Amino acid sequence: MATIRILTIDDEKQIRKLLKIGLEAEGFEVADAANAADGVDAVVKQKPDLVLLDLNLPDGYGLDVLKKIREFSEVPVIVLSVKDKEADKIELLEAGADDYITKPFGMGELLARIRAILRRHIVPSALPNFRTGPLEINYALREVTVAGQKIHLTPTEYNLLCLLAKNAGKVVTTQQIMRDIWGPGLAGETGYLRVYITTLRKKIEESPDQPVLLINEPAVGYRLVTDSAAG
Repeated sequence: MATIRILTIDDEKQIRKLLKIGLEAEGFEVADAANAADGVDAVVKQKPDLVLLDLNLPDGYGLDVLKKIREFSEVPVIVLSVKDKEADKIELLEAGADDYITKPFGMGELLARIRAILRRHIVPSALPNFRTGPLEINYALREVTVAGQKIHLTPTEYNLLCLLAKNAGKVVTTQQIMRDIWGPGLAGETGYLRVYITTLRKKIEESPDQPVLLINEPAVGYRLVTDSAAG
């Protein structure tokens, strides 16, 4: 099995060193960059399997780096930041981040999130296309369209939608979603799921505030409607 390459983009030398030691101890190959320009260049040339991106860089803001990366790459990106407001998280998730960890964090939590993203990044492509109302998922191409228009989903958003599609018409509990998408170690982070549901609705619903495809079942979980209900 090929070694997983992780790129860290952080201006703090000590943080880069700690991440390198911790990640290499788990068998990952680690590259790093100390600024925005070198980080984007490394994504282009080294083609990492996952990026750890700090927001405060000496030559630019991490959000702009994320947007630049999303212009040419679908590589999973985990944002590392001291900011913990929900509005900041939503802005970054909508810009294409796959996960968001607030500093300071433990290596155990970081490793769990990395493995969850890598584990869920690949969904079996032999499944037939899924269709309900205006929404269609082409598993072979990992492509999602709404009313015939292709939409961009981050890998985590895509895997969340696929999980709901697999159980279309049924309620998938919050605990099951957290376990299947992020792993059992993060089952309590239910507020985190709500952020992803919000961003996903903005992309697949005609009126996100009045969803007809992705329905909340209060105190239970979420349900993706079947074609007959989607209309």
